[in-house]
Amino acid sequence: MTATRIDAWADPASSQAAIALIVVDAGSFESIVSTLGEQAVRNCAANDFHGQGGRFLGIPASDGGNAVMLAGCSGREGLFALASLPKRLPPGDYVLDPRSIALDQTLVALGWALGGYQFTRYRRAMRAPARLVIDDSVRARVASLVDATYLTRDLVNTPTQDMGPADLAGAVRALVERDGGEYREWVGEELLRDDFPTIHAVGRAATAERAPRLAMFTHGASNAPHVVLVGKGVCFDTGGLDIKSADGMRWMKKDMGGAAHAIALAGLILDARLPIRLTVLIPAVENAVAGDAFRPGEVICTRSKLSVEIDNTDAEGRLVLCDALAYAGEMKPDLILDFATLTGAARVALGADLPALFTNRDDIAEALLLAGTTSQDPLWRMPLWRPYITMLDSHVADLANSGSSRHAGAISAALFLERFVADDTAWCHLDVYSWNDSERPGRPRGGEAQGLRAYLAFLTQRYANSPAGMA
Repeated sequence: MTATRIDAWADPASSQAAIALIVVDAGSFESIVSTLGEQAVRNCAANDFHGQGGRFLGIPASDGGNAVMLAGCSGREGLFALASLPKRLPPGDYVLDPRSIALDQTLVALGWALGGYQFTRYRRAMRAPARLVIDDSVRARVASLVDATYLTRDLVNTPTQDMGPADLAGAVRALVERDGGEYREWVGEELLRDDFPTIHAVGRAATAERAPRLAMFTHGASNAPHVVLVGKGVCFDTGGLDIKSADGMRWMKKDMGGAAHAIALAGLILDARLPIRLTVLIPAVENAVAGDAFRPGEVICTRSKLSVEIDNTDAEGRLVLCDALAYAGEMKPDLILDFATLTGAARVALGADLPALFTNRDDIAEALLLAGTTSQDPLWRMPLWRPYITMLDSHVADLANSGSSRHAGAISAALFLERFVADDTAWCHLDVYSWNDSERPGRPRGGEAQGLRAYLAFLTQRYANSPAGMA
């Protein structure tokens, strides 16, 4: 599955015919508009326009000058300052006028493209977006980020009938088709044969066509630093026998959002040609209800040989991840990064926009948080408060997959995952929402990418000067 085509950018060749877009803010409004003539000043006054963020106003041609479009901008909006314009300006090509306030061209191009996204697999685009003329050099800097964001959104937005475990594995396989490398897949009973019991348990109740699987992609030189990306790929989550309510189940097509992030980040890494060995592991399942669904009270011996009592079948994400994390650790990588739509508790604590970051390395946390700030892709570190591991106590197994307490749900889930990562392995877990509940500039309702820019900046800083090159 390829990302939706970027169609919110116009080529520099069209700049001569494009409409001049003059960006103003409250502080610059009077000085800029006064250069456009008295008619422009009167038009602004008549329309109560004085540079407010999110508003725009067309100024007709006069005194031999061309028509221009004024757009208000609020510095507080940053990346998304102009992101509403692709869907609100009249269709056509626009070019930033040099009379505009100073703007970061890279952020403008990225925000414009994010604002122009529409998911069109099942219906026509609502309208053609207004296109912004983008220089080739700027396009080269941000096109990969836009592609990765579009791909994440597309994967998450796709309903389950077209995004089952096999389809999600196909998105991993597409990395090989695009960039080379190796692909391997374990399906159904092969998971039991090769010791991935929790992935199999969660997905075994699905139909044969939607059998559970583990998809693996590898790329890069064997002597390069090894980074493993793990993504939770629950293509639909009924909750299992601990079935969700109708409201709770409505948007569970997005429960593979972690996998979408891992796949998209892999593409970014490959585009950046970072000198690492890259492995992507996507456990892809459907948590269905059937006669052979795994049951509360069952005990599963995991790949790491830790036994897990099933306290709640709706805490399935950590189960599919624990076998994948154990397998990742066997590779002795330099770094493991996992992504998962894991807990509602993270959303209660931090809301929809802030992914919860857990890591066993303080230096990595600091670097990731800084990367998130500089790339306007924020993360928030949460504690691995180890005394809370008692919330996962079991009287018949090494630990339970959930507990009776409603406290600290995101932390206890992260602590569960940490049990499957060796102390000497650097590991980060990102609990993402992968979704926008409402329409905002640059952030359309539906699937969303969170943390991709931050992670790419972090990985680039960590590995760009590594002596080993990618194969």
